[in-house]
Amino acid sequence: MAAPTPIDQITDKVERLLLRHEELQRTNALLVEQVHALQAERDQLKSRLMAARARIDALLERLPGAGADERKERT
Repeated sequence: MAAPTPIDQITDKVERLLLRHEELQRTNALLVEQVHALQAERDQLKSRLMAARARIDALLERLPGAGADERKERT
């Protein structure tokens, strides 16, 4: 078997690079999807947290004599 020519070596390297590039593009697309899913989950959790805080604040307001004191301590 003859030794590969420089052109054959370059061709092989370019083909391997193209394959690697395609793999990286697929991986990047999956990572972008994960980031979007995590951002949506984060936004949902933040919304739930804000709603829970509002409910707690409303309950604190209903406590006799504690509403004004609690607001001062929290700010």
